Amino acid sequence: MDDQFSRQGGNVVEFTVGEISQAVKRTLEGAFGQVRVRGEVSRPNYHGSGHLYFVLKDADAAMDGVAWRTTASRLTLRLEEGMEVICTGRISSYPKSSRYQIVVEAIELAGEGALLKLLEDRRRKLASEGLFDADRKRELPYLPEVIGVVTSPTGVVIRDILHRLAERFPRRVLIWPTPVQGDGAAEKIAAAIRGFNAFSGAVPRPDLLIVARGGGSLEDLWQFNEEVVVRAAAESVIPLISAVGHETDTTLIDFAADRRAPTPTAAAEIAVPVRAELHAAVIDDERRLRAAAARLMEERRTHVEGLARGLPRPVELLEGAMQSLDHQTELLSAALSRCRERAAARLAAVAAALRHPREILGQAAREVAQLDGRLIGSLHVAVSARASRFEGLALAPRLSAGMDNMVAGAEARLAAAGKLLNSLSYERVLDRGFALVQDADGEPVTAAAATRAGQNVSIRFADGTAGAVVSGRSESRPHEAVEQDTSEQGSLF
Repeated sequence: MDDQFSRQGGNVVEFTVGEISQAVKRTLEGAFGQVRVRGEVSRPNYHGSGHLYFVLKDADAAMDGVAWRTTASRLTLRLEEGMEVICTGRISSYPKSSRYQIVVEAIELAGEGALLKLLEDRRRKLASEGLFDADRKRELPYLPEVIGVVTSPTGVVIRDILHRLAERFPRRVLIWPTPVQGDGAAEKIAAAIRGFNAFSGAVPRPDLLIVARGGGSLEDLWQFNEEVVVRAAAESVIPLISAVGHETDTTLIDFAADRRAPTPTAAAEIAVPVRAELHAAVIDDERRLRAAAARLMEERRTHVEGLARGLPRPVELLEGAMQSLDHQTELLSAALSRCRERAAARLAAVAAALRHPREILGQAAREVAQLDGRLIGSLHVAVSARASRFEGLALAPRLSAGMDNMVAGAEARLAAAGKLLNSLSYERVLDRGFALVQDADGEPVTAAAATRAGQNVSIRFADGTAGAVVSGRSESRPHEAVEQDTSEQGSLF
């Protein structure tokens, strides 16, 4: 009671924002627990979490819509911008933004007009991707060994197809049972088409596929307008016949298939030829082939006989050739005899001009003996000459004399270099009366500018050395400006 009184401002009760939001939420959900709302879809957003968010609007207003992940995964319709739909669900609110929304439980297209618009938009989209191009179509096999059928196993469609195939030309049929209407049917149809294409091993892959369904309304046939089915048909490596509905019914799989049949029964007629007609055609072709071959042989025989009448007899053709052969044989024998005679004459002439081998060998032996004697004499002479030359050589005296001459020459060159070095020595300059001035380190002092007052120096003469102290120095003057007077020169001591 005290708490309620504290929250009153006069006679008006005070609420928090959260309380108001929850109250509005309960009111909306209580008043609109189950509604069907028709409108145009705007900004559909399939979130990564699996939830579906969109805006449902008409000419007067707009409201948010949401389908939770479990509901969105069951929807057979994928929302697109501008699609007119009818949403079934409950009205609620989102307290965080103070906006109301419809929590969707089911979505359906709003009327056949919306379905046709969606169908046309989807057809244009898939056509722009090239899924309906004529150059993608494959030729159907003339007589397939195995036929795969994708349809419901319980309807009259499969019975009609099997019956028609048995009448025309019995073939092996593989049935992939799939639902052809209802939730998830499109995915199962697409999986069946891709499954047949993936066959390998023990189960033979069909040479031809038939996707069939009986007639129905646009909504009943809508599964064959889904993108997943159309893309699976376009991607099929196996040639595919679509037989959906009746002659006036058209679905998108008809554009992607390699061939469209107006009815499932017509699909069986397209798949195989009539066996009896084929047998009759083969028999007729055989008869015509035999007749044509007989006519051709008769024509060729007549033609050859006509050509033979214009030819001479083979014996007459050979008579001239045989006579010519005999004549040439005689000429050849005579020519061979003459060739042998000429060759024998040339051989006799050459043999007469040849020397006997014994004569050639005897002459060669005599020439070798002469050369041998001359070679031995020359060797004796050469050996004697070389021996006399070596005996006349006295190597030891000549070596000693040569060494003496070398030593004498080296001594002479050394004496001359010593004399030259002595003549160029500064000591010879001191002998002529000059002196050498050195600082305390023994380095020569060569200029007055290099001295300072009070510096100790040493003066070296030819006969000894004397010490001195620099007391001052005069300004440097050019040698040619003033003639030096040695009598007025000051003493360094």
